[in-house]
Amino acid sequence: MTYIVTEPCIGVKDHSCVDVCPVDCFYEGEDQVLIHPEECIDCGACEPECPVDAIFAESDVPEQWKDYIPKNIDPFKANANLPHAPSREKWEAEKAVEGSAANLYHQKYPKP
Repeated sequence: MTYIVTEPCIGVKDHSCVDVCPVDCFYEGEDQVLIHPEECIDCGACEPECPVDAIFAESDVPEQWKDYIPKNIDPFKANANLPHAPSREKWEAEKAVEGSAANLYHQKYPKP
């Protein structure tokens, strides 16, 4: 079993979950963070830290978000070269750096 990041993460990418992960298994996806299924130790530390309740144990993913299971797992099966997700502090600091991943992400998904 692993944990799955679902739709509420899109447009948020808070990174609080990254900070509490003891094994550094979070990676940057195009529109959300992803959890590497083989690196995750199923400790569950990330789940309560998510401010938008986007993280679920794979067996507990709500029906409307079941399509996020392959979205989280398939990039790792394909050996995608995804960057590790930075800490929340670093992500927040990068928002101000023109052209950085965080800056571009928040331009694409501006907060109201």
